[in-house]
Amino acid sequence: MGDFYMAKDLSVTMLLDVYGQLLTEKQRDAIDMYYNEDLSLAEIAEEISISRQGVLASIKQGEKHLEEYENALGIVKRFQTISGKINEINGILDKAVFDGKAKVKELLTDISKEI
Repeated sequence: MGDFYMAKDLSVTMLLDVYGQLLTEKQRDAIDMYYNEDLSLAEIAEEISISRQGVLASIKQGEKHLEEYENALGIVKRFQTISGKINEINGILDKAVFDGKAKVKELLTDISKEI
């Protein structure tokens, strides 16, 4: 029947972007290939020369660590909160008419790029 199916939680990709360097190379590579490259467990196993069960274990352990880092540090949550507020401000600005509107939108764009 092929690979065991795991539902993909796309928030893992954001956690990997922020905390990926804190994982082992094997965990980071397995998660990256699974979520970002959309490879199957069998394809990943062949690529990094471990069993499919080993790949699954690496992914699950890596996901657990990513969640622990986020629970402790909250960087992704803060990013999402700030991004949401910037989007809300942009929505308000779209309806507003005042001098300097373009400059404010430019500054918000700059802030968005920095976070």
